[in-house]
Amino acid sequence: MAEIRPLEGDGGPAGGHARFLTAVDGIRIRLGHWPAPEGGKGHVLILPGRTEYIEKYGLVARDLHAAGWGSFALDWRGQGLADRAFSDGLKGHVGDFAEFQRDLDVALDTIRAIAGDCVPWLAHSMGGCIALRGLVRGKTPPAIAFSAPMLGLSNPAGQLRALGLLAGAARLLRLDTGYAPTTGPTYGIATETFERNTLTTDPEQYARMKAQIAAEPRFGLGGPSLRWMGAALREMSDLAHQPSPAIPALFGLGGDEGIVAPAAIRARVANWHGAELVDYPGARHELLMERAEIRDDFLARTVALFDRHRT
Repeated sequence: MAEIRPLEGDGGPAGGHARFLTAVDGIRIRLGHWPAPEGGKGHVLILPGRTEYIEKYGLVARDLHAAGWGSFALDWRGQGLADRAFSDGLKGHVGDFAEFQRDLDVALDTIRAIAGDCVPWLAHSMGGCIALRGLVRGKTPPAIAFSAPMLGLSNPAGQLRALGLLAGAARLLRLDTGYAPTTGPTYGIATETFERNTLTTDPEQYARMKAQIAAEPRFGLGGPSLRWMGAALREMSDLAHQPSPAIPALFGLGGDEGIVAPAAIRARVANWHGAELVDYPGARHELLMERAEIRDDFLARTVALFDRHRT
């Protein structure tokens, strides 16, 4: 039985706790759980983006709890307090994006034992990419909400082609475990100023994230490895050719998005029967960490979707 430890410094509802799980390949990940209120509606599975960790979503769990929902959230392999690939723990690395499906599988097995199968998903950025692959593989949550899913990157097309070629050549030569070009160990929120950040327009949310990493440096993550980047590009390219599932879906997208590709998100929504896309002018990448009027609206729409599709 996995050891269960209280969640601290997350701002979430009372009773939050986390446990380590072991994926089929022996990698340890971490699952956080904020129980539903008494007589509540069920649980939501939060699938975070790259660099993120369970505690970052404590305030989201608090608001979901107020709406009647409990929450689960993951530390994917390579981030948060999950196992990391290298002694340089700031290097974000995965050999192939299929590895994230092993994390999703062991998490869903554990969640099923606690809360059953009918758990809607709330997926942000890289978590949205992983979630879509899970759906393509046949996972069937009752509904899903995507916050700026990583279905493409915002870099110029020529730059992405060059990066893909570089990653492919480096992989053949087994030289792709270094940091991706223009990144490094100090690439990320721990060292970036609010004025230069691409995540949120809310200074309080940004300060909260920085403070969490300062209090627990193991939450910090720098740039991705070249292998991670090549794997991500291949995964997004393949997913673009996969059909959309028949699952109720909501997509949220900021008007000042600078990390993922809005065109890829719009293309997916256009080919997803019944999916809703909500645009937030002036918002940046992390809608769930944005200023109150944006964050509250997206969460309200998410809760309404999940309420409609409770089973």
